[in-house]
Amino acid sequence: MTDELLPIRKMCDAFDVTPRTLRFYEAKELLFPVRDGQKRLFTRRDRARLKLILRGKRFGFSLEEIRELLDLYDIGDRQETQLRRAHEAATIHLADLERQRAELDEAIAELKAQMAWAETRLYGARSDQAAE
Repeated sequence: MTDELLPIRKMCDAFDVTPRTLRFYEAKELLFPVRDGQKRLFTRRDRARLKLILRGKRFGFSLEEIRELLDLYDIGDRQETQLRRAHEAATIHLADLERQRAELDEAIAELKAQMAWAETRLYGARSDQAAE
């Protein structure tokens, strides 16, 4: 799978995405498959871009942020600007994810406390009734 062109089905299988997803990213001008009649053939560059798109989405980046980072690849500074900007964006997203995790941990702790209270009320009442 080095320099070969992949049809849409093989691309979907390789990245576990749907044809609709690939067409969506193409419409958003994030992927640029070669057209052969009605067929879309994806290049090695498309595969690399899709890998970065999917990773960026998993990390919470918007499509516009992803586009900006992908576009920086071509400015000709050996990816220095792209890497710098990716690091800045990742720092922001990491802080946001850590904040979300802290909020979730707090919500989980509160829910567990409420469940324990309810269990005490429910099962404590049963054991009190059984003792009578």
